Amino acid sequence: MVGITICVGHRAGGCGWARKLVSTPLTMPGRRIRIISMSSIDRLLEEARRDWARMEPRQVADAVRHGALLIDTRPAVQRARDGEIAGAVCVDRNVLEWRLDPTSPHRIPEITDHDQTVIVICNEGYSSSLAAATLHRLGLHRATDVVGGFQAWKTSGLPICKPLPS
Repeated sequence: MVGITICVGHRAGGCGWARKLVSTPLTMPGRRIRIISMSSIDRLLEEARRDWARMEPRQVADAVRHGALLIDTRPAVQRARDGEIAGAVCVDRNVLEWRLDPTSPHRIPEITDHDQTVIVICNEGYSSSLAAATLHRLGLHRATDVVGGFQAWKTSGLPICKPLPS
């Protein structure tokens, strides 16, 4: 029998929901059973993030001061609307691998070798995790991303270059 994670709780008694790993049939008299299922993208993100430590915005600011390369993959429309991070290199997500592969003839000049610390930032910290996972597969073993992305950077009060009024 395969164990699955379910939430088990009583209707009355105020005990609420408790998460429990079970390997018994899903018949539990007198209890409501709700199966918790992780979406495919949540599983993909979990797998991608287990191979490195993600960074909080203030850690990123410090790492950049010490030579880390910050790559902003947000679309131009988001950068124009919300602002940019001074010193970040903007690279469209659809060409990221070619621009950051140290062996690629299409790499950006800031990429020098596989030992570089590269930090990817997107808007909310989701697509940047997938991008960092891809960079690891390219051999950039110090690639990581920003927890919460640009929105967390802004909320942390870190400096941004304000967008120009339209």
